[in-house]
Amino acid sequence: MDEQWARVAVGWLVKRLFMKKKYQKLRLILGDQLNIRHSWFEEKNDEVLYVLMETLSETGYVRHHIQKVAGFFLAMRAFAGELQDKGHQVRYLTLDDAANRQSISGNIRALAEEYGIRAFEYLLPDEYRLDEELRSLCRELGAESRHFDTEHFLTPRLGVEAFFKGKKTYLLESFYRHMRKAHNILMEADGETPLTGQWNYDQDNRKKLPKGQPIPKPLHFSHDAADIVNMLREKQVETIGAIDEKHFPWPVTRRECLELLNHFVEHQLPLFGTYQDAMTEGGYLLFHSKLSFAMNVKLLHPLEVVSACIRHWKAHQDKIDISQIEGFVRQVIGWREYMRGIYWAKMPAFAEMNYFGHQARLPDWYWTGKTKMNCLKHAIGQSLDRAYAHHIQRLMVTGNFALLLGVHPDELDEWYLGIYMDAIEWVEITNTRGMSQFADGGIVGTKPYVSSANYIHKMGDYCSNCHYDRKAKYGEKACPFNSLYWDFYDRHSDKLSNNPRIGMMYRVWGRMDGEEREKILRQAAEYKKRVEEL
Repeated sequence: MDEQWARVAVGWLVKRLFMKKKYQKLRLILGDQLNIRHSWFEEKNDEVLYVLMETLSETGYVRHHIQKVAGFFLAMRAFAGELQDKGHQVRYLTLDDAANRQSISGNIRALAEEYGIRAFEYLLPDEYRLDEELRSLCRELGAESRHFDTEHFLTPRLGVEAFFKGKKTYLLESFYRHMRKAHNILMEADGETPLTGQWNYDQDNRKKLPKGQPIPKPLHFSHDAADIVNMLREKQVETIGAIDEKHFPWPVTRRECLELLNHFVEHQLPLFGTYQDAMTEGGYLLFHSKLSFAMNVKLLHPLEVVSACIRHWKAHQDKIDISQIEGFVRQVIGWREYMRGIYWAKMPAFAEMNYFGHQARLPDWYWTGKTKMNCLKHAIGQSLDRAYAHHIQRLMVTGNFALLLGVHPDELDEWYLGIYMDAIEWVEITNTRGMSQFADGGIVGTKPYVSSANYIHKMGDYCSNCHYDRKAKYGEKACPFNSLYWDFYDRHSDKLSNNPRIGMMYRVWGRMDGEEREKILRQAAEYKKRVEEL
């Protein structure tokens, strides 16, 4: 057991045995609210009790990757230790604590009674379900209750909704430019003009990784998660994926997250933009930062991440061109804030959207990686092994295939929410139902993100080692992406044929010989019938 965590556990055991103390106020800290720089912690007050908890209600609403559960618990325990070291009063409920009621509301009610709490305070949750739970709890509690902002995001919950008031489509680019101006990021002195006069370098950020291109070695940490893994087994928590419980590689403290940020700035930022869409069997991280978990649990603030990157870029402009830094900035202050805003503008209805009426099951091999399609085998296998895949693997491999197949968005939501370390509903569901599955009918994206094998081959090396022929549309070893791609457009022509961004594909489909189209559609039907064998 970690030494700091051991001190927390022993300290609380002593207090429970010998010091039955009363507190005036109880403050809840959720597992994704680990912001040590929050104004709550500026002053110590012995009458305020901070509580963090591990509960079966949070480990069980979907099947989570075992690294995700372990990572959250390790980070929460480290944060509790840091708070206690700074002199704050902390109560931490482990999953196996005999006093644990195994739900947030149940534990708060019990603690309020145990300590004679007169006031309950919490930070606004980032998930709709928890927001509703805590609102309901506050109505039931006899204590006075208040909520506070997490002091993490750059826009308020309803900021994006207000920005796009009266608009049917929420165009990211206009919001992104607004954010650049509002925070004076990569702007000229006038505060209105972007550096170089160009806002967006997305067209420069779509290159395939060339042969022989060196890939930076990822920074891994080493934590002993054996106690947590054993506890999960004892409590019969159902998880997915693999874990090296003696050498858990993710950062779980602010110090480690800052170290990871510095590593990214030094080693990966110089080519981040150029190869951010590239895919290869030769490395799982490439030039990506892997900072999303650190930001999503609030160990790092988005502005400090962006500022560190910009400082490094300014000091090395002879080696790092602006497209690299702009591509990263767009992801953090643009896309991340935008997706959170979509979430709060459209929930809870967003979680029910299914524009195409898709009903198919997610293939069982999404949970094992056992498929002959090399791109899916690699992307899923990597996700199971590392609880990580970068955005193009998620969007254009796993998400693309599910959309072509017609998988029900509920099934894919559950998979994405469970398998990735950084998956919290506010960011997962908007990317899944919106960006990936077009289930929102075009709120997030202006077209469905689907492709044949051609795009996957263009952006990576998966096709070279595949069982299937990337060039064939039908036949024994024809790549399933090809026939399913045209089948998708054919069956949804009523909804998509007038979309100006994909009209060309319908013209191509229409010019094909009738017999050719029939062969493609028969192939797609056959593949859908035996999808578990692909």
